[in-house]
Amino acid sequence: MATQKETINVKMDRDARNGGGGMMRLETASHAVQSVGKEYIAAQSPQSSVVDLVRNLPSMNVATENTSGVTGSATGSAEIRGLTDSDMTIMVNGGPVAGFGYVNEAIDSEDMEAVNVTPGSSSIDLPVTSSAAGVMNVVTHTPSHKFGGMVDFSYGSNNLSREFIRLESGDILNSGVRSYISFSNTHARSWMGAGINERKNVDIGIQKDFDNGSNIKLFASYDRTDAMMSNYPTADEFYEYKHTGNGYGRSASFDPSNNDYWRNNTTHWNEFTMSAPMHFVATRRISFDFKPYLNAATGSTSDGAGTADYTGEYFAGNGASVSGGQPLTYFFNQNNMLQIGAVASVTAKLSRHNHLTFGYWYEHNDQTYSMPLSVTDGNGASPSVSDKSAQLFYASGQPVSYGMLHSGYELNALFIEDTEKYFRDRLIVSAGLKYAMIDYWAKNTYYDETGKSYFNLGRNSNVPMPHFSVSYRFNPHHQIYINAEGDFRQPAPQSLYVASNVNQLPKNQYSIKEELGYRYNDKHIIVDLSFFNYNITDRLLNVYEGAGQTATINGGNQTSRGFDLMVGARPIHGFSPYASIEYLNATMDSNIPLDGSYMPTKGHNAVMAPHVLANFGLTYTYKGFFSNFGLHYASSQSTSLAGDERMPGYVSDTLALGYHFHSYSFMQTPTFRLNFTNLTGSIVRTGTTGVTTNANSVRLMNGMMSDPDYNSPNTYIVEPRFSMTGSISTSF
Repeated sequence: MATQKETINVKMDRDARNGGGGMMRLETASHAVQSVGKEYIAAQSPQSSVVDLVRNLPSMNVATENTSGVTGSATGSAEIRGLTDSDMTIMVNGGPVAGFGYVNEAIDSEDMEAVNVTPGSSSIDLPVTSSAAGVMNVVTHTPSHKFGGMVDFSYGSNNLSREFIRLESGDILNSGVRSYISFSNTHARSWMGAGINERKNVDIGIQKDFDNGSNIKLFASYDRTDAMMSNYPTADEFYEYKHTGNGYGRSASFDPSNNDYWRNNTTHWNEFTMSAPMHFVATRRISFDFKPYLNAATGSTSDGAGTADYTGEYFAGNGASVSGGQPLTYFFNQNNMLQIGAVASVTAKLSRHNHLTFGYWYEHNDQTYSMPLSVTDGNGASPSVSDKSAQLFYASGQPVSYGMLHSGYELNALFIEDTEKYFRDRLIVSAGLKYAMIDYWAKNTYYDETGKSYFNLGRNSNVPMPHFSVSYRFNPHHQIYINAEGDFRQPAPQSLYVASNVNQLPKNQYSIKEELGYRYNDKHIIVDLSFFNYNITDRLLNVYEGAGQTATINGGNQTSRGFDLMVGARPIHGFSPYASIEYLNATMDSNIPLDGSYMPTKGHNAVMAPHVLANFGLTYTYKGFFSNFGLHYASSQSTSLAGDERMPGYVSDTLALGYHFHSYSFMQTPTFRLNFTNLTGSIVRTGTTGVTTNANSVRLMNGMMSDPDYNSPNTYIVEPRFSMTGSISTSF
């Protein structure tokens, strides 16, 4: 019996499960999980986008087109196990966001706790159908229990300047509610050619905890981006830049005969994102989850559209005849984008061994686009997309437009999953089914001199998506697992740029995925190995159309096989190394139609699927000093379905150096850090804007050469030149 009061000290270290300085984490799920934690995120430059943060994960090969984080990358610029980011669902706190190229506009890096990637798999209760390449989920900052905040300031290459502030409410009286609000402002010059990029972002987080374990976590973000539309080079333009220094960027001044002035090639984007996962504990055996989410956006992209051919060809909205040689501007105007949905589920603990989850998912997606043609302003800048007086009309009074698209879908899905646990939860077996019913539509309107025509396309899909997994932990150090899933993907509404002579939707894509994994950990290292096999039918691929827009085509069937290996060490004398490698063998299983025949592509390497990805990272900490070095390698890859154009392998690197000072006055752990990218100044291509069928004429299966009119060289994303950013930050 104790004769005095006993004291129990409880300590928690959020980095205890991390390895490699936050570049990987100890996992126990029955599928592959690849993640970066707060320790790693905090060492990177504050303007880093999600694209930058995940580039050293073993399954990810991503391309960044700027160093400011203002804009993401072109859709399809990330490659995951022989697929692209279009096959991946991007989420914030379990709610889907617009896409890989836009996720950086949904949250600031300071408000991220972790970025988790599950390549090739998704939980059955997530609002996901398209996860052939998996799910990327950003976990947001948890509001502090104490009143305070954080500020940081950054300045760097390409006239980058950035300011960020976050204010924490702390616990509000005895309500159990705590919250924060943050604001950031970023300004930077384009690294290639002329152009200015600006971004303003507001993040809001609110959390309510209940005594019985229930909780509500709301996150909302508003983003306003005004940026220059990148110009992507062909292989010839890239090599000219590499060998002569002649750039391919936008012009700094207006030339009416060229019309490539950067102010006539811009994007303006407004986006609001919200997710509010709620977990309610009803009894010891029953809990209820409700996860509503919302994405709403509007914006436009302008693109120099050459000049009018002759006087009297077009008339402006103010009635004036447009003279020959008048510069013109083409718009891709997203009048509205709305994605709203919710997932409701119930989990019942039927016994000590058996848990049953069932639920319902609803989503509504509605998008409207218009593509008007307008007279360029006299100073060479694009007019306002809403300026009716600048828009062009034919003599007949019909608007000159590349069309209007109204597309979207209504989705209803039911899901159920049963989980059995035995041998003190060391053996876990789960089996489930998600059944989705989708009403999909695309209503296209086209204009010419005589009038307008309509193409109303639609499809109803009923899709079963089975899930099965087995996990067994021999002891705290060893685990094996098997995971198998079915996956479905329909073309994204915003990519249904259907030509007027094609009156059909691309086919839906189906995938069957299997994964076998092994994990080991001890007090020094973490090892994660996973083997995977994908069988994909009617693969959907993105084709770049210019002005930042993509169309969707079918690319036949595909098989992808390979393995991922990650190794991370916990700190050893301050050093935390990390290494990963992926081997991938992705092949095309179909011949691709072209020019009235087929290209003999069956058995060829799949497009945008490098055989080897390798990464190395090293984190070092000593007292207040910290540093992180990252190295990424990708082997060569095909960038056309015909295999007649390839991108060589490349190496990219980053370095972070910083120091945490002692707290002083109201400043808690003030920090200074320097971040460097592309240390060697390499001039390399790191990705493409999509796929092309063939870059040159190819011999078809009928023995004929394809028509040169079908030739379409690819365009590429180039690694930005060496950059340096300095940042100072402090909590208070």
